[in-house]
Amino acid sequence: MINNVWKVIRISSSVALFSFLGACALFTGDDGRYDPTPLKEYPAGVSAQMGWQAQLGSGSSVGFVPMIVQSAVYAATMDGAVGKFDIATGAAQWRVNVGSKLSAGVGSDGVITAVAAVDGTIIALDDAGVEKWRSRATSDVTIPPVVGFGVVVVRSGDYRIQGFNADTGERIWSVQRPGPALALRTPSRMVVVEGLVITGVPGGKMLAINVRSGDVQWEGVVAVAKGSTDLERVTDVTGSPLLLGPLLCAGAYQGRVACFDVSQGGRLVWGKDFSTPRGIGLDTTNVYAGDLKDILVSFAIPDGSQSWKQESLKYRKLTAPASNGKVVAVGDFEGFVHLLSATDGKMLGRIATGGGEMFAPPQATSQGMLVQFGNGNLALIVLN
Repeated sequence: MINNVWKVIRISSSVALFSFLGACALFTGDDGRYDPTPLKEYPAGVSAQMGWQAQLGSGSSVGFVPMIVQSAVYAATMDGAVGKFDIATGAAQWRVNVGSKLSAGVGSDGVITAVAAVDGTIIALDDAGVEKWRSRATSDVTIPPVVGFGVVVVRSGDYRIQGFNADTGERIWSVQRPGPALALRTPSRMVVVEGLVITGVPGGKMLAINVRSGDVQWEGVVAVAKGSTDLERVTDVTGSPLLLGPLLCAGAYQGRVACFDVSQGGRLVWGKDFSTPRGIGLDTTNVYAGDLKDILVSFAIPDGSQSWKQESLKYRKLTAPASNGKVVAVGDFEGFVHLLSATDGKMLGRIATGGGEMFAPPQATSQGMLVQFGNGNLALIVLN
């Protein structure tokens, strides 16, 4: 039997958010059909080892993803810890505790670093870790802020995207789109590119907003709600929108994986029906995504044709994938990082982090795969 295990969070009389409890949490039962796939031995195709580990604080969730800015890593944990680390060595350049429990973090441009407290307060730090200001968003924030062009941008639970002056904390613009009756609290992220903040919104749309003015420059449809009930019509862009030259690609829950050409006004290049609860990964050749069963699929960049499928990690509550062009990495609920061939999806290796369930996706860097464990610690996995 398949049971729904959603947690309902009421934020007004007309709006409800659902907290998504893992990629395979939709599937429960006593017959073992939806149990995590046991790990099997296979010949190693790549060598993986911890390059460094760094302790920050404690606690993680889908709202906590490290931010890489040039040679630095910025990160935060639920207990209020925020830090900056050298990406090559893991050495801490500063660590602070903001004195508030956090719901999301971090966003940084290397000058201002921003996190969100559980009551919707946005906290900004300078690049020495000294607090600059605090301002309130219109509701709770569970998606990491982004910072760029002198603006801190957050997306709050009431469907508003808000811009704050990075120097003063003054709210300078707000954009809102009508929201559906029900929405997912998904692992979503925003990106800032060439003066635009790109974000998904509940209902399966993606917006490109001028960071300085708040003017909406473009809207694209990643998913179209289907079904006769509110629950069946729940859809949202998951993970982070990713760019490759003029292509902007994204994935959605109960929607599709799609790529748009932003140089042609956001023209849809291709879209494939696919429900991904965690979001996509991208390299110069393929788009990678896991479905509700944690089956990993590779889509060719030019036309979205399926390159390969890997089913050996079913129901292991995988993170969104990351690729360095040769190796695709995903984390799971036991703290393993699994490594697959970007070419054919073959399992190449895995490494046990010992840090508990992973929520943040790995991030491919020139030094290796950057990961944040479920316990909040950071590490760099070096591949050979």
